[in-house]
Amino acid sequence: PYFALAGLLLYVVAYPAGVGGTWCVINSEIYPINIKGLAGSFGAVMVCVSSWAVSYAFNFLMGWSSSGTFFMFAGICAFTLLFAAKLVPETKGRTLEEVHKSIAHIWQ
Repeated sequence: PYFALAGLLLYVVAYPAGVGGTWCVINSEIYPINIKGLAGSFGAVMVCVSSWAVSYAFNFLMGWSSSGTFFMFAGICAFTLLFAAKLVPETKGRTLEEVHKSIAHIWQ
């Protein structure tokens, strides 16, 4: 029980500093100005829906297999890391137009 508590506390501390705020940064920098509000709202809704889905399914998954649940979530985290490394552009010191030009090939 202490190991589980320590893992939960580590998650609560690390998530907002890591992946938790990533969607806000991506939404604020990647969408064109004419759809930024709609896209940001959609992104916020999707984060809430996916958080609910994870919370809802967690107990069922733990009943299925605790190690399987861990490895499934670890795989999702690995996929997220690869996705961000390969497809999310660097925006530091670049204008919005430069960012849009660098990702135009993804949307076509």
